[in-house]
Amino acid sequence: MALDYYQILGVSKNASDAEIKSQYRKLARKYHPDVSKLKNAEKRFKEVNEAYDVLKNKEKRRQYDMFGHAGGAAGAGFNPGGGFNAGGFNQGQESGFQGFGQGGFGSFSDIFENMFKNQSQSSAGFNRSSRTQNTQHTQQQSRSSNAQTLDIHVPLEDVFLGAEKVFNLSIPGEKNPKKIKVKIPKGITAGKKIRLPNQGKHNNDILLKINYSKHDLYEVKDNDILLNLPITIWEAAIGATISVPTLGGKVDLKIPPDSQSGRKLRLKGQGLGSPAGDLYVTLMIKIPPSTNNELAKLYSQIKHCAPYDPREHFKKR
Repeated sequence: MALDYYQILGVSKNASDAEIKSQYRKLARKYHPDVSKLKNAEKRFKEVNEAYDVLKNKEKRRQYDMFGHAGGAAGAGFNPGGGFNAGGFNQGQESGFQGFGQGGFGSFSDIFENMFKNQSQSSAGFNRSSRTQNTQHTQQQSRSSNAQTLDIHVPLEDVFLGAEKVFNLSIPGEKNPKKIKVKIPKGITAGKKIRLPNQGKHNNDILLKINYSKHDLYEVKDNDILLNLPITIWEAAIGATISVPTLGGKVDLKIPPDSQSGRKLRLKGQGLGSPAGDLYVTLMIKIPPSTNNELAKLYSQIKHCAPYDPREHFKKR
């Protein structure tokens, strides 16, 4: 009775190569005479091996699906036994297993060592690569964990635009300061740190903590920039367009009529960070001194023309 190779391996005729290979390995382990205690283990092992030898080969499998065992008898070029002949197992032919000894079978460990030879070589290369990567990673972790933190002060203009700066850094444990070029990322927030690999003592990393340099015009609140803008009494009264300095250059700012001291105007996107904050302009009305009689007379005229009492609300108390 002809063997049904699909039935022997326990797979369907539509089984993929991966399914066939997986099932073959499972059955080969189960029926190998060196490990199996089943009475018919040797016979089943040969059948499994024969079936796999055919089904693993695309051309043999195609002929088997078309002609079955009869194809081989009819001379169609299909050898159903692969590594087997009429006299039993042919040791010289390639089969699912290789390297069988005088007893008809090699040791179980030898067989599977041959089966997974390529996998082992690939794994060995991978393991060597992994060990190298792990060593490098461990060294990097060591340098990072021993990193030295240094404070640097950066002008707001450099933070706003981004820049490359050269700093003379006093490295702890080193006698002389070290000149290091540092790239300042655009909009970097105060308190953030820039890592300089291998620049510290014993090739440890350095962490540069960002501080903003004090500015003569601006203050910083979170990502926003604050600016006090002096204006004249007439600019406040009738309105004006004033050129205002920002970190990115001068911008025209429209002063609405009847503006008071303390009024805040916003220039969107003129702050720091990502997304950028804003620039808040606080109006500060400055009155010119009455250094001559003509100016004093003008103030008197204003007093009579505009009977305005800014302390009116005091009278209700």
